[in-house]
Amino acid sequence: MLRFRPILMTTMAALLGALPLALGTGTGYELRRPLGITIVGGLILSQLLTLYTTPVVYLAFDRLRLRMQGKQRDTVPGLTGPASAVD
Repeated sequence: MLRFRPILMTTMAALLGALPLALGTGTGYELRRPLGITIVGGLILSQLLTLYTTPVVYLAFDRLRLRMQGKQRDTVPGLTGPASAVD
């Protein structure tokens, strides 16, 4: 949760800054609207990808660190297989 807030704040600032392009009317809006829609859509997609991939990368590096140190992960009693780790 420590890294969630800055990531979300940065994305929301850029997204809200692009909303006038996507929703604006007036002279020349036909040329600016596709750019605004692309920016907003790209920011939303990249935010979702970031929120899903960042924890996966941290877990992978933690497992690599433990493997390099020769330590075993803690397991939950009663569970077997690769899903038995508590992360």
